[in-house]
Amino acid sequence: MIPKSILVTGGSGFLGKAIVQRLALMGTCDLIVPLRTLARVLPEGVKTVKISDIDGQTDWGSINNVDIVVHAAARVHKLHEQAADALSAFRAVNVEGTMNLARQAADRGVKRFIFISSIKVNGETTLMGKPYTADDIPAPKDPYGISKFEAEQGLKALATETEMEVVIIRPVLVYGPGVKANFLSMMRWLDRAIPLPFGAVRNRRSLIYLDNLVDFVVTCLEHPAAANQTFLASDGDDVSTSELLRKIAGYLGKPARLLSIPVWVLSIVSTILGKRGLAQRLFGSLQVDISKNRQLLGWTPPVSLEQGLSLTAKYFLDSRKS
Repeated sequence: MIPKSILVTGGSGFLGKAIVQRLALMGTCDLIVPLRTLARVLPEGVKTVKISDIDGQTDWGSINNVDIVVHAAARVHKLHEQAADALSAFRAVNVEGTMNLARQAADRGVKRFIFISSIKVNGETTLMGKPYTADDIPAPKDPYGISKFEAEQGLKALATETEMEVVIIRPVLVYGPGVKANFLSMMRWLDRAIPLPFGAVRNRRSLIYLDNLVDFVVTCLEHPAAANQTFLASDGDDVSTSELLRKIAGYLGKPARLLSIPVWVLSIVSTILGKRGLAQRLFGSLQVDISKNRQLLGWTPPVSLEQGLSLTAKYFLDSRKS
């Protein structure tokens, strides 16, 4: 299947923008990007259409004559969720909005629907050396993960009722040039040589570099074996929090001032401060197995963890100068 036209949602976001840039650079198909604000600058030749908020009522007239939809837009997970009914808020966008788009896509002859889900569908943590696989029984814990899982279920059901193929991708934490949130805060701490109490953390975490995830999405656009499959996505190389901090500090040209405080002490302090979610990400393990990607699609991450961290740190340093 060689797509002639691809619609990418979330084109102004961290991942969506990178997908659009990669596809525009390839220049092999027409690109359509729905945006709420058309003033955003996109690569030359990309067609933009104005839409309202993504929910169960959105009119997706822009998907006429589209071969593939890459759905990267979502109501994203937040550490400090403000909505009174968080699950309903996530469902409105991530479930109802996704299914509304998918039904209209199927009705209009879209051949493949690629859904960017989340590793949170699998769960929050893994035992050391026992990574999640794409075929594990889902066990989402928070409203965001639950909403993504419910969207996956709806899409799989739709695939059995229509001729539209569905591909589900569950990435782990995505990093790369321009990354925000906790990863950016971590680089700022290291750049300022602030002492951090994580020297004794010996967990294992899977990450994925932005270009690796984009490359995997591109692989799933045409590969016949990707049809109606679920994949996990990572760099294929796990790292502990302390190792990660040391590596990034090295690429920033700064010493990693890591204090070796026992993890049980950090966990108690985090609980007292109401930071259990953040503590889980810093101290807990979350590993994924991407052997299915290699075996079924012949895909391996083109960028190593070391290269990805180096490029991310370089962008951080360069942007600070400009």
